[in-house]
Amino acid sequence: MKDRFSFIALEEAKQFLDGLDRKTRKKVMCNVWKTKSINDKNLFKPLRGEIWEFRTLYKKKYIRIFAFWDKSDNKNTIVAATHGIYKTTDKIPKSDIDRADRIRKEYVKFKNQ
Repeated sequence: MKDRFSFIALEEAKQFLDGLDRKTRKKVMCNVWKTKSINDKNLFKPLRGEIWEFRTLYKKKYIRIFAFWDKSDNKNTIVAATHGIYKTTDKIPKSDIDRADRIRKEYVKFKNQ
């Protein structure tokens, strides 16, 4: 089965993932790889505008990796992860969605230069 997209982690996402313990990082990345081939709204869903989230529940901890789609290349679709958080409230903080959108805009600006 062909992957629906390629995944890249931008700097803040890399730092977050590197800060996770090995088993937690493996679980998060396993969920990312699953979403590359199947459409599961429990693992990857839209939040607001162009911002999406990878969702992982591991050892009673909710982990969210924020991302956006880059479809600028007609051959390869990329999902770029902006940053991650441990979710501690019922709702995703607006500030994290805004942060993801700011990183997305910086990415697009840099890519278009």
